[in-house]
Amino acid sequence: MTYDSAPLQTAQVLSERYGPSYRWLVTITGMVGVVSMVLAMTTVNVAVPDVMGAFGIGQDQAQWMSSAYMATMTAGMLINAWLTGVLGERRTFVGALCFFSVGALLGGTAPTEDSLIFARVLQGFSAGIAQPLVMATIFTVFPAERRGMAMGVFGLGVVFAPAIGPTLGGLMIEYFSWRYVFFISLPFCLIAAVMGLMFMPTRPIPQRIPPFDWLGFGLLCAGLFGLMTGIADGQREGWSSDVIVLRLVAGAAAGVAFILWELRTPRALLDVRIFANLEFSAAALIAFIFGAGLMGSTYIMPVFVQTVIGFTPLLAGLMMMPSGIMLAFIFPLAGRLADAMPGSTMIIFGLLLFTAGFALMTTADIDTTFWTLVGMVMVSRLGLGFINPSLNSSSLKALPPDKVRQGAGVANFMRQLGGAFGINLMVAFFEVRTRFHADALTATQDWGNRTTDRLLKLVEQLMQRSGLPYQQQKAGAYDYLSGMLHAEAQMMAFSDTFIVVGAVALLALIPAAMLSRSQRRTRRLAFN
Repeated sequence: MTYDSAPLQTAQVLSERYGPSYRWLVTITGMVGVVSMVLAMTTVNVAVPDVMGAFGIGQDQAQWMSSAYMATMTAGMLINAWLTGVLGERRTFVGALCFFSVGALLGGTAPTEDSLIFARVLQGFSAGIAQPLVMATIFTVFPAERRGMAMGVFGLGVVFAPAIGPTLGGLMIEYFSWRYVFFISLPFCLIAAVMGLMFMPTRPIPQRIPPFDWLGFGLLCAGLFGLMTGIADGQREGWSSDVIVLRLVAGAAAGVAFILWELRTPRALLDVRIFANLEFSAAALIAFIFGAGLMGSTYIMPVFVQTVIGFTPLLAGLMMMPSGIMLAFIFPLAGRLADAMPGSTMIIFGLLLFTAGFALMTTADIDTTFWTLVGMVMVSRLGLGFINPSLNSSSLKALPPDKVRQGAGVANFMRQLGGAFGINLMVAFFEVRTRFHADALTATQDWGNRTTDRLLKLVEQLMQRSGLPYQQQKAGAYDYLSGMLHAEAQMMAFSDTFIVVGAVALLALIPAAMLSRSQRRTRRLAFN
């Protein structure tokens, strides 16, 4: 690969120019950009009920605001290395922020749900390009003994933003409109772009553009599209319908073909062979499972408290705020601990806390108070504070220096892929369980059910006192009963979904135990 004669502004050159403070300047630059993108990823969750009402769509379609963002983010992460190699870190970072901002403007002015989803696709793709770039740059500028702390600071941006995002989104909906949730990230994008022009390293554009694995990229996109649309539309179209079966089979076949092609091609989009490293493979599997639980729960919780308990969007967002403040104190400590103790120990402890938080959430119902829900969220997010720094550090420490950039992309890819499927699967599971509980409850409403009979008569009497005609009294009573049954079915389905979130987190204990065994073996070899 040959380059033109433009002057180099590598990380080393910039470090000499700005001195020791350069590490933190580039870290802050990257974090502001990441925060803007993660904010956009989570602020829309509190707007789901409003979007459903604005466009007259169901939750299976509204969830694409989040899952389409996550899915295209995973695709963007795989093009990151090639694009950075062509344009350099600075141009890639600033360009991604510009496209991301265009997506924000399109989303805030979208006239239809299809245009809204397109805007989210544009935002997700841009975020996928920028996030691994920032993670790898921060990891590179810090010495080995301080990388755990650096990953803790990076993780603060990745996880603190989802905590404050719903609150900011709730404020926008409360005082303006759901459309304004898309505009929240624009000031952060502007600040990050200006700082990126000064502090992000760069390089000349090569005179010969390196080849890109377009076939692999196409297979990946086909796999994601087939599997995710099949899962999302399964309940509405019928799980055994021809169109759903075709999508799922085609998506799975494209996924397998993608892996096989990546093993053969000399210019692999995803270095599948990197999974031969046991420590990295275990950390990547944890990242996938944890991403599914984290993003699925981040989506489902604001929807739960608004649709079942009756919280306003602002109150739903404020419910997440105390956990965000707590994470601001936990993350620096967790980052230092990641440098001082085995990462697997902290990951296991964090997973248990995360599971405990959602075990508590299964007891939530319409009578659960605001502060009780805050406490439940804080328990799960405390576990998150211990997991992320150690997970990021463990995945990259296991690799040789020349594989760090690829490893950063793969690690982020696995976490976001898990998040995309987590939202998709949990919404599908919620819909299936809602239908199941609704059918089960409806089956009990026969003429022999004295409790229901008394309820209907009481409702009819109340409507009679209000002066309604007899026919409307009957219809109104049955409509009230139907609403009660649907609300109860939804509450039971949410409880089932929280159980699944906790079970998903527990699954991650298996690769965490593998990671612990591998890290102990590595330490023994180092001492010998």
